[in-house]
Order: sequence, then C-alpha cells, then structure tokens
Amino acid sequence: MKTMCVATLALFFAGLSLPVLMHGKSQSASQSDKNSDLMDIKGTVRSDNAKITFIADEGGKSWDVVNPETLKNYVDQHVEVNAHVFSDKGQIHIESVVAI
Repeated sequence: MKTMCVATLALFFAGLSLPVLMHGKSQSASQSDKNSDLMDIKGTVRSDNAKITFIADEGGKSWDVVNPETLKNYVDQHVEVNAHVFSDKGQIHIESVVAI
C-alpha cells in the first residue's frame, strides 16, 4: 500500500513539472525568433558536397540554411522563400518555399 502511494505521488509531481519544462522550451524558441526578421527572398538553391546554400538575387548574398531538408528538392532552381533571417550568423531558417 505504501509503495502504491509513493508511486502515485511520484507520478503526480512528474506531471506537474512537464508544463514547466515545455514552457521553458517554447520561450527560448520564441526568443530566438525575436532576434531574426521574417522575410520573403528570391534566389537560387545550390548544393556543394551535400551542403545546401541559398544565393539571394538581390546582392548575391550566400546564406547557410539552418533546415536544409526544406530545400533539398529545389537544388539548382530559382525559388522564393519565406524565412527567418539571422544576418549576424549568415543563416536563414526556411518557413516556406515556392518555385518561381
């Protein structure tokens, strides 16, 4: 009987800590989004040795892609992406892709 009570209490307290852990994760994700700008950018997708980069039409800037799996089907194509731009790191995180 004691073991059952201890197990029930342990599950109860474990359940209470889960929302706190989840809240901390979503806060850090939204905080990194605050440090970036969401933009529409036209350019070309390039691949060198399995590394995918995005070359912007305007200015010819080359961006490292944080989530390259979103662009793997668009290599050597001209596209428009909606992405979070991290200028200080030279990176973009793609939200959506449209072939032009």
